[in-house]
Amino acid sequence: MDKKELGAFLRSRRERLRPEDVGLPSGPRRRTPGLRREEVAVLAHISTEYYVRLEQGRAPRPSGEVLAGIAEALRLTDAESAHLHVLAGTAATRGGLHRRDVRPSICALIGRVPDTAAIVTSAAFEVLAWNDLAAALMEDFGALAPVERNLARRAFLRPADELARYPADPAVSGLVGDLCDGSPECARLWERLWERHDVRAVPALTKTFRHSVVGELTVDCDSPALTDRDQHLVLYSAPPGSPDAEALALLKVLGARAGEDLP
Repeated sequence: MDKKELGAFLRSRRERLRPEDVGLPSGPRRRTPGLRREEVAVLAHISTEYYVRLEQGRAPRPSGEVLAGIAEALRLTDAESAHLHVLAGTAATRGGLHRRDVRPSICALIGRVPDTAAIVTSAAFEVLAWNDLAAALMEDFGALAPVERNLARRAFLRPADELARYPADPAVSGLVGDLCDGSPECARLWERLWERHDVRAVPALTKTFRHSVVGELTVDCDSPALTDRDQHLVLYSAPPGSPDAEALALLKVLGARAGEDLP
């Protein structure tokens, strides 16, 4: 249970709400933003004293029922509610280190989708497994040292609920430190998102690659979670018959050497 972060998260969510958002009269002489602590306590069906202690980081671990009441009182989204449980230590327990071993069945699966670029990433954004088309589209990960296969490092150190889940994992905490030290842009984003305690579900995405051989192509990006190991299977595909699908087909023929400088 991270009492300090739990208290800060609760306070940030309480302060963003207006009384009318939860069916309460606003009333005069409100000197603080958002709801009062006693209002949240009433809505959550817990004592004001206990809720105050939660925000102050002095309360024992709340039960799942108490957290559910607080989540409803604060109008938390599903993603925010899940994050609340992580901070309170009531989410599914994970070990001190994140998993880097990929299930053999997943490795076999990504080899059987030749028209889709597929990678598996860890909780710390490391590329753990990939197929031939992913190597042709992105980079030949097999030619890189493991530390160079980290997508976050590639995004911020070359021209984003993980630290909360693995606070004792030096690979995760070290990654955050390296990114913030080496990239002012990342430091600004981290401060803005972490300090504001904004938690959102991952939206449906597309991604645009600028490839040295086939040029610019935009692909759909789907990322189903492999929850047993806190990993993600990332799939890049394009609608059949589209120019982007034709570009992927060309990359499949060219192979991993497609990204190299050709004569």
